[in-house]
Amino acid sequence: MSEQITAEPSSTAVRTALWRALHVQHDDPPAVFDDELGLLLADPGGDWRQRPDMDPDDNPFARAAVITRARFAEDLVAEQLGRGVGQYVILGAGLDTFAQRRTELASSLEIFEVDPPGPQSWKRRRLAELGFEAPAGLHFVPYDLDSGGSWWETLVAAGFDAGRPAVVASLGVSTYLSREAIVAMLRQGTALAPGSTLATTFQLPLDMVEPGPRELRARVEEAARAFGTPFTSFFAPEEILALARDAGFRTAEHIPAAALTARYFADRADGLRPSNAEELLVVTT
Repeated sequence: MSEQITAEPSSTAVRTALWRALHVQHDDPPAVFDDELGLLLADPGGDWRQRPDMDPDDNPFARAAVITRARFAEDLVAEQLGRGVGQYVILGAGLDTFAQRRTELASSLEIFEVDPPGPQSWKRRRLAELGFEAPAGLHFVPYDLDSGGSWWETLVAAGFDAGRPAVVASLGVSTYLSREAIVAMLRQGTALAPGSTLATTFQLPLDMVEPGPRELRARVEEAARAFGTPFTSFFAPEEILALARDAGFRTAEHIPAAALTARYFADRADGLRPSNAEELLVVTT
């Protein structure tokens, strides 16, 4: 069996899944995002909360960012489904569990999970081991976003209907892509049918991050380099907006962390909130 087929998910994908579960198990209720299934998929062992990166008080801003972007994307899918948009594409799916958790939505959607072939094969094996049968509308699309090819052509070849609108989410992915790959992702996204929405996160340059979280982000960057997944791309909001407009999208909107905090974290007793280290770009065709 080839190394590619037996490859495991990246440390980043595992950490994201564990932070989602940590939010449910540690932070004050109500949970902004309820997902412990990713923890089962990752199967990190009973002592996973003893990992240095799972200290709940060490970097709550990063944990809040992970749950915020996931909640935003799934809210967007639910909203657009109500308008008749029946396709959902997850670029860089990692250990995402939408299709298994949100069955009330998934049953009405064609879902396309795009991820490198090795980690994707690993995930499919884990889902089978846990007894999850793939819904009829779930499509696994093996593709590496940083490969320099066309995720759009690969998606269409996997059964995506280019004539129907879709929601496309790329969460926590652009951080690890080259600038060229991000520009290509946006340009290919303009081929989506009219009425489609693409949401992607982006990292602000370190000097634009608010004090406090800035020092924590610097540590996260250092840890990411040590794990072999260095942060590679940073954008000021006006820069990412310009790239989206140049690509040809009909609308482009920057969603700042302050707006997401007001939407999802108002009146929390524990003070949990995302910093402005990572924010959202939402574009439409």
